[in-house]
Amino acid sequence: MADSQEEDHTPRGAIDRPALLSIRDIIEEREPLATARLDDYLNPSVLEVSLDDGLCDADGARIDVQWTTQDDYKFHYTDTADVTLRWGNHPHGGDYLHVSGTEHYHPPPDASSNPADVEDSCITQSLEELVTRAVLKLWRVAYPTDSYSPLNAGSNPP
Repeated sequence: MADSQEEDHTPRGAIDRPALLSIRDIIEEREPLATARLDDYLNPSVLEVSLDDGLCDADGARIDVQWTTQDDYKFHYTDTADVTLRWGNHPHGGDYLHVSGTEHYHPPPDASSNPADVEDSCITQSLEELVTRAVLKLWRVAYPTDSYSPLNAGSNPP
C-alpha cells in the first residue's frame, strides 16, 4: 500500500469515537468487501477499512477515516496500485482554487494537495451516516467501471 500523503490543512477538533463506531457499523452492514476496525478501540485516531479488492488494477485497498467532534472528516483511499485519493470536509483557508466551501476532493492518482488540483466534492452531506453511505456508493459505482472518474461525479450522493 502507498504511504499516506500528509495534507497541509488538518481537521479541527478531537477524533469523535462514537462517530467512528457508527461509520464502522454502516460500512460493515453495507459493504461485503470491507472490514473496518479502529486503530485503538478506546482512544482511536483512525478507522481503518480494509477492502478485499481495489479499483482498476489494484488487488486490494484501504480507506482510512477520521471524523472529529467538529464534524470535520477525511476518507482517504489507498490501494495496492499506489493510487490515493480522498474526500474531506474541513477549513482550508481558501487555498484550494476550485473549492467553494469546506467539502473537497483530492483526485487520484496521488491525492494531490496542489491548490489547482483539489476539487469541490460531490459529497455535500454533513452527517456521518450520509457521508459514509455516499463514499460507499461512489466506490461501488466506480468499482465495475475500471475508472476513477465516478468517484467525484455523483449528484450529492447517497
